[in-house]
Amino acid sequence: MKPIIGVMPLFDTEKNSIWMLPGYLKGVEDAGGIPLVIPYTTDTAILEETDKIIDAYLFTGGNDVDPALYDEANVSSKDVNEIRDTMEKFIYDLAKKENKPVLGICRGIQIINALEGGTLYQDLESEHRSAERHIQKTPYDKPAHEVILLYESPLHKLLGTERLSVNSYHHQAIKKLAPGLRIMAMALDDIIEGIYDKKRLFMWAIQWHPEFATEWDSSKKIFGKFIEMAEVWHNEYSCS
Repeated sequence: MKPIIGVMPLFDTEKNSIWMLPGYLKGVEDAGGIPLVIPYTTDTAILEETDKIIDAYLFTGGNDVDPALYDEANVSSKDVNEIRDTMEKFIYDLAKKENKPVLGICRGIQIINALEGGTLYQDLESEHRSAERHIQKTPYDKPAHEVILLYESPLHKLLGTERLSVNSYHHQAIKKLAPGLRIMAMALDDIIEGIYDKKRLFMWAIQWHPEFATEWDSSKKIFGKFIEMAEVWHNEYSCS
């Protein structure tokens, strides 16, 4: 049986609507998983019931993380979404308790770091200016800058390279790394671009966007590893 992957919903504040980028779903499907968009709700009973059929979670991009999650005032965070923050905190805690695989992308790496006790740059332009293109123009399936993969990190072992060209679209990023998390990738301007938790079955998060470049070899391998570990969880940890 293919593993079922819970995908965090995207929310358009201007249109007051839930939406989804097809690349998230395609990345999961191409790697052998079944994507299921999680209900946009803070009703914990609904989230707990949904969790019963989920083997792993994909934390997607989108809204800025509320600085309150890392005990700071909102200085330059935009389009904060209380519902997403609340539901994703609840789901992340569930996944951690159950040791379910988690993959974070863009906002995903940011909220995971915040939930684990780290902090964020609320706006790179004002807090960490550099020559790196962290916000690229379309098309988003083209490289924007390079990252260095830390030697012997899980991502380095998976991709077999120490330098990787990535796409990029973010104005926030990890500032202080959360205790217990480790770095897998760094941009040339010292922005953290990849993290993991070695104590978990699988918890990886990256700052770039494989969902916009699902045909890249690196994207296929990252989604593939995620689905592989979802299968491991289903076969070895699941009660079903």
